[in-house]
Amino acid sequence: MTVSNVLFEIGLEEMPARFLNDAQKQLETKTKQWLEELRLPYKQVKSYVTPRRLSIVITDLVKKQPDIEEEAKGPAKKIALDNEGNWSKAAIGFSKGQGQSAEDIYFKDVNGTEYAFVTKFIEGKSTTELLPSFKEVITSLTFPKNMRWSNLSIRFVRPIRWIVALNDEEVIPLEIAGVEASNTTFGHRFLGEKIEISDASDYENTLKNQYVIVDPGAREKLILSQIDDLKQKQNWDIIVDQDLLNEVRHLVEYPTVFFGTFSEDFLAIPEEVLITSMKEHQRYFPVRSVNGELLPFFVAVRNGDARFIENVAKGNEKVLKARLSDARFFYEEDQKQTIDANLNKLEKMVFQENLGTIAQKVERVVNISKKIAAHLKVDEQIEKNTIRTAEICKFDLVTNMVNEFTELQGIMGEKYARLFGENENVAKAINEHYMPRHSKDNLPSTTEGAIVSVADKIDTIIGCISVGIIPSGSQDPYALRRQALGILQIINVQKWNITLEDLFNLTLTIHASHNIRTRDEKEIRSDVAAFFKARAAFIMKDTNVEQDVVDAVLTSGIGNFSYAIQKAQLLAAKRQDNAFKEVQEALVRVLNLASKGEDLGVKEELFENEYEKNLYASYKQIIDEYEKAIANHLVQEPLNILGTLSKPIHDFFDHTMVMADDKKLKDNRLSLLNKIAALIHAFADLNKIQWKQQM
Repeated sequence: MTVSNVLFEIGLEEMPARFLNDAQKQLETKTKQWLEELRLPYKQVKSYVTPRRLSIVITDLVKKQPDIEEEAKGPAKKIALDNEGNWSKAAIGFSKGQGQSAEDIYFKDVNGTEYAFVTKFIEGKSTTELLPSFKEVITSLTFPKNMRWSNLSIRFVRPIRWIVALNDEEVIPLEIAGVEASNTTFGHRFLGEKIEISDASDYENTLKNQYVIVDPGAREKLILSQIDDLKQKQNWDIIVDQDLLNEVRHLVEYPTVFFGTFSEDFLAIPEEVLITSMKEHQRYFPVRSVNGELLPFFVAVRNGDARFIENVAKGNEKVLKARLSDARFFYEEDQKQTIDANLNKLEKMVFQENLGTIAQKVERVVNISKKIAAHLKVDEQIEKNTIRTAEICKFDLVTNMVNEFTELQGIMGEKYARLFGENENVAKAINEHYMPRHSKDNLPSTTEGAIVSVADKIDTIIGCISVGIIPSGSQDPYALRRQALGILQIINVQKWNITLEDLFNLTLTIHASHNIRTRDEKEIRSDVAAFFKARAAFIMKDTNVEQDVVDAVLTSGIGNFSYAIQKAQLLAAKRQDNAFKEVQEALVRVLNLASKGEDLGVKEELFENEYEKNLYASYKQIIDEYEKAIANHLVQEPLNILGTLSKPIHDFFDHTMVMADDKKLKDNRLSLLNKIAALIHAFADLNKIQWKQQM
């Protein structure tokens, strides 16, 4: 079967760089789905994006759909044949509708009933006939924001200016938004020309000659190669942030790296400010010495070649100078204020309409921090530092610098706190209370920072859920999921002796005193617990703990999360341990029968055999040691202790009828099993663990 190469290119006004990664993935995925639905085999589908075009090249596409035979189901046999055994009108109509005759009908049994079937031959259509439907792929693409233009009804990311649609060298008849497809495209906006593409297979090279590198991966490699050359030549360490690199490669069609400089005077500004200004405002890569010192240089990428690059560098230097001058002004002005003056301004800054101002939030965070510190029994100096951190943790939100660079909240708080003479641990904790800011961020290193971080986050989470703000799908405007993960990670790493339930209780108590609650407290508790349970499960599974173990550990709540993680990891390892299997089988027998009754109290005088007596004696012998092991968050010891019950349990079941006809005997035996079940549940619901045979 002969094949061809197909090209589609949609030329647009410049798209936002942040849209391009997803647009490329969508385009390739939807094109493959489209080809599959059309039954058109191919060798490769490759997508390309630049700020001005969305392109797809299909290599070795068949020129015709394969012919197929398809079985069609018709009426039941009793309907297809009349009383004399002749074909009914229904059967004749069915076969005719499938392009066959009644003589082609055969019968097959389907779930006990015979139905009429015919096999029809479907001749494959020409690919040329099917390719114009690619329009559906383009119009199905979704973007965060779309626009309309002219008097057209179509909505798309940006106005469509040209379309290339080629099947080898033949133009595919295609029209979108009033633009007819042709073989004409455009090179670089300033360096390229209007050109004709002679063949779909030569797309990349043709545009490269017109200063357009259509493959974003190739643009990234070129940028990195040029940066590496510059590093070697200048003996620099150029800070290449991957997110910034992803953005820059989507801002240009033909990248050329250059460098510029700025006055050393600006190095007096905190380097976080300089780096943020360069990266966020100008899309520049900062430069350090090989010793790690920030240097008064920047590296940037222009959309074009190296001609007049000196002028380009000077223009960028001028723009950066203005940016850094503003930053220096903000930095100097902020130092003229006081922490107390800034805190007063927080009374006018709304956190959330039902949760009050930032000042009110700070008051709650202070109270929550005090209770956490007291629960953890931290020393007096740490408690003092923690309270001070909580009191001033948000003061930098009203500074000029944070107003200009919101991502510097906390960072500037730490800088300014030092300048204003605050304790070093307090200054550091102000920054750390925002940690972790994202999935790859560090956790707080100070106890003060960790406590205030948890207090701030739990206040936000329970506050939002209390007033009905619960994340759903992709909607999470207050980043509650990330904050819950942060709380769990901090508790786990810090090895705090605090349960999630303790944290919920103290926060809800404080919220009640601040009149924050628009929903029933039971509902709030239930939603908060479910929300954290989902996040806890996510963390556990991220450490390769499987779902059954997660369910076993979290069935009765999270409790102490650090302990829960350790139990999950132990049980995950134990699932292939034959000795554990024997213990688990015994304990699961207890759990299964215990669910049929409740603990009404054990009466020893009702024991009828030595096995009942022995099991109860074994239970009483271990209970104190077991509860102590659980209280001390030991991991292996509770399982070892439960293991001593394995033989008494098996002996009990082998010689005792639990569900006796005598209700008193039955209730007494179920009470005994419920006491043991309570011990098991204090560790995990072992009934959830699925045994895994060793391979």
